[in-house]
Amino acid sequence: MQKSKRTILIVDDTKINIDILLDLLSDYDVAVAIDGKSAIEIATGECPDLILLDLMMPEMDGFEVCEILKSKDDTKDIPIVFITAKTDEDSIERAYEVGGIDYVVKPFKPRELLARVKTQLKLKELLEHLEFIASHDEMTGIYNRRKFFYEANKKFEDSKEGLFAVMIDIDHFKSINDSYGHPLGDKVIKLITSTIAENILKDCIFGRIGGEEFALLCRENYKDELVNNIESVRRSIEKLEIISDSKKSVKFTISNGIAQADANTKNLDELLKEADIALYKAKDCGRNKVVFR
Repeated sequence: MQKSKRTILIVDDTKINIDILLDLLSDYDVAVAIDGKSAIEIATGECPDLILLDLMMPEMDGFEVCEILKSKDDTKDIPIVFITAKTDEDSIERAYEVGGIDYVVKPFKPRELLARVKTQLKLKELLEHLEFIASHDEMTGIYNRRKFFYEANKKFEDSKEGLFAVMIDIDHFKSINDSYGHPLGDKVIKLITSTIAENILKDCIFGRIGGEEFALLCRENYKDELVNNIESVRRSIEKLEIISDSKKSVKFTISNGIAQADANTKNLDELLKEADIALYKAKDCGRNKVVFR
């Protein structure tokens, strides 16, 4: 969900500089840190959209703060603009080497600084949009195949303990497309996707990995809790309907296969294969079922 207002973190140990920046940036949500340690804590906790970082501060200078932020997964993508009185070429060069995206010399021109801030925020918004397009399925808005496998592999490598894979397939989907047309088929996919997304347990990665195929990777303490949750999702979907252009009620169901990782599970592909075997068993048993393997 996009923030209503962009957030900016000001890092400066001089009150007059902070006051000037607060007045200049009144259209944004602004947080303030007066030293490097506080700046790192705020940036990690709040993940601002932009950081305006003073270079000369006691204990930890701006270079070190920037290096630490760029080394952390949670903060490495936050753009950092240095604001400093230092004008020597070595400082300017190092500012960019440690990860700064811009360098503004004090005393700065307010309108120029504001223009630079707006430019960096617009660039960040564009990059976020491009990243969303690259990682999410265009029709449903959930993770696409590439992003699902990227996130799921990270989760698998973190720990196999309590890890479950769920493979989901829309039953007789080709018949729906053949009988009612692809536009209605698209509506079925969207409605099923939103129903799953709204009802699955919290710690699950959800992605569309094929036309009518979906996958979940979940970490849960108890097998029965996950199985019951997927069964509840299945029951919710079988109650849904879409009215066709010819005023017919179109019903649809899903089949689900679940597998749990154990000490012998070597990688994510093996776990998903086990879930896929369970999925085909669900289809062989009449579809609209949940099978745990």
